[in-house]
Amino acid sequence: MGITKTDSFTEQQNELATLLKAMAHPARIAIIEFLLKKDKCICGDIVDELPLAQATISQHLKELKNANLIKGTIEGTAICYCLNQEVFSALNDKIQLITNQLIIKNSTKCC
Repeated sequence: MGITKTDSFTEQQNELATLLKAMAHPARIAIIEFLLKKDKCICGDIVDELPLAQATISQHLKELKNANLIKGTIEGTAICYCLNQEVFSALNDKIQLITNQLIIKNSTKCC
């Protein structure tokens, strides 16, 4: 097999891209905001909140879970979801680093 394009980038660059890609949908942002308000919930709670079908919500939850942005634990016949605070903290650190570098660079007014 040949080299993939992601092999040309650092592990940190690929990780950040994966997290941002998983968040890059308004429904997923709405789910994250809902989980921020509720701390934890089941899929049905989100279905009641958002104007999307249960299957669509489940697909968005799957994408967020695959990126490790949310965690899910089984409670009876339902899965209870919550935000993965460690991943969001690391994401915040990465974005803060980029923002700080941008502020320093803009102080030189290159463009």
